[in-house]
Amino acid sequence: MNKQGNTYTLIYTSVMVIVVAFILAFAAIGLKPAQEKNIAIDKMSQILSSVNIVSTPENAQELYGKYIDDSYVIAPNGQLTQGESFHLDLAAQLKQPEAQRSLPIFIYTDEKESHKYIIPLSGSGLWGPIWGYISVDDDGNTVYGAYFAHQGETPGLGAEIDKPPFQKQFQGKHFFINGKFTPITVEKAGQKPQNGADYVDAVSGGTITSKGVQTMLQTCVKPYAKFLESLNSNQI
Repeated sequence: MNKQGNTYTLIYTSVMVIVVAFILAFAAIGLKPAQEKNIAIDKMSQILSSVNIVSTPENAQELYGKYIDDSYVIAPNGQLTQGESFHLDLAAQLKQPEAQRSLPIFIYTDEKESHKYIIPLSGSGLWGPIWGYISVDDDGNTVYGAYFAHQGETPGLGAEIDKPPFQKQFQGKHFFINGKFTPITVEKAGQKPQNGADYVDAVSGGTITSKGVQTMLQTCVKPYAKFLESLNSNQI
């Protein structure tokens, strides 16, 4: 065959494309278990961060296994029921009819056998997805800790939602005011919500991302309101 001809070039190119595609597919399959493990470890670390536990990729699994119970979900009636929550996608569940939802919940038990309830969050910022976890004390009302992350928000502006100064503002805030579910708002510094809700200061220069956090809290925590209310009732 003439190596200078078009036929040879086409055959050679086709064979190389097939070989490279095979190698890439084989590598992707081989690396998938490790990638999935790393994703799971990162998720465990984020959940731990929402209850103020600092972890590393090396010890996140150990700490998660020690402190976090992920074998429960919230049923449509607001009751805590048996069910695996770690692999449940909150955003997908919220798209389901309310009667068909199983909402993921994570329970942190500290050294004193006190429980904190961790709710996953999913929303949108200025340039892409934002997400996180917020933990609520066993009174069903008081925020114990919060963790937020983002994909592609502007450094120094909206990206500041993943920094401790912003996240720590949520500690001690409340979701119920005078017995009514009232989501925490994110306000421009110096401003207060008119409905009397608890609030935190928005990121300076990151208004859209800050409001994305507020919307995320409203959208994702409200479906848990019945459950949180039941915890609050148990404290009376």
